[in-house]
This record gives sequence, C-alpha cells and structure tokens, in this order.
Amino acid sequence: MGNIRQPRPDDHTTLIAAIEDWWADSRTPEEARELSRQLPKLFLKHFAGTSLLMEGDAGVEGFLIGFHSADHSDESYIHVIGVHPDKRKDGVARELYEHFFEKAAAAGRTRVRAITSPRNKGSIAFHRSMGFTLEDGDQVVDGVPIHIDYDGPGEDRVSFRRTLP
Repeated sequence: MGNIRQPRPDDHTTLIAAIEDWWADSRTPEEARELSRQLPKLFLKHFAGTSLLMEGDAGVEGFLIGFHSADHSDESYIHVIGVHPDKRKDGVARELYEHFFEKAAAAGRTRVRAITSPRNKGSIAFHRSMGFTLEDGDQVVDGVPIHIDYDGPGEDRVSFRRTLP
C-alpha cells in the first residue's frame, strides 16, 4: 500500500485528470468531466488538513476529500473519493476511510456522512461494508432509499451515516 499524505493545491490538476480517467469505465467523457467539477481547487486550499492522498511507486493511487462540518460540530463529511482502477481491490478506499474516521474521531466528531448516486451500486455496497447505514429517503428503489432531486432536478442521491466509536 502507498504512503498517505495531505493533498496540496498543486495536486489539483493531477486529481482532476484522475477523476476524468478513472471514471471513464462507467461514464461518458462528458459525464467524467462533469464529475471532476465536484472538486474545485478550494477543497485543496481549505480542507487539505482533513483530506487524504495515497501515493505509490506509479503515482496517485487514491484520494479522499472530506471535512469536518462547520454547522454540525459532531459530524464530518466525505465529499469525494477516488481510487485508481488498478488498485480498486487492494484496500485503498478502505484505508483512506479508516484514516479519515481516525481524524474525525480525534477532532471529537461522532458521525460521518456521505452520499452517492443511486446508480452507483458499487459505492452503495462499499459504504454498507464500511459500517454506514442508509438514511431514509423520499422513496425506495430496489430496496435502497433515494433522496429525489437532492442535488437539483434529476440529481437523486443515496445518503449514508456512520457512527464513530
């Protein structure tokens, strides 16, 4: 497994390219570009202390962008995580999440939240395997509670919560 460090603003170009490349197997190039817009540089300027980047011999293997909520002093939030396709079965995401949980607990946080798209079955399964519970939504589709229009018209999401020890 690679070394974990805080991301820096100068990692932004690398991470944007990674999002567009790493998600190419499940999205059109336009959809991957749209997804990369969820990581503006401000996250690497203002939330680097709570975010993580894993590097190996071949470069970036994964990253997690997360932060402690400013409005909910007991919560932290995972905004986006990415893992190189060649590393997806190597425990990279699990290790990044565990490091984030440790940082959140050390900061006095007792809950971590995250969201994903209802079509991302792999992400839903992963979050469940990491001890997240699904939060009630507006409707249930295929046994999964969905929050309709969570991020705008047609942008439905699945919402997760994990209690920290």
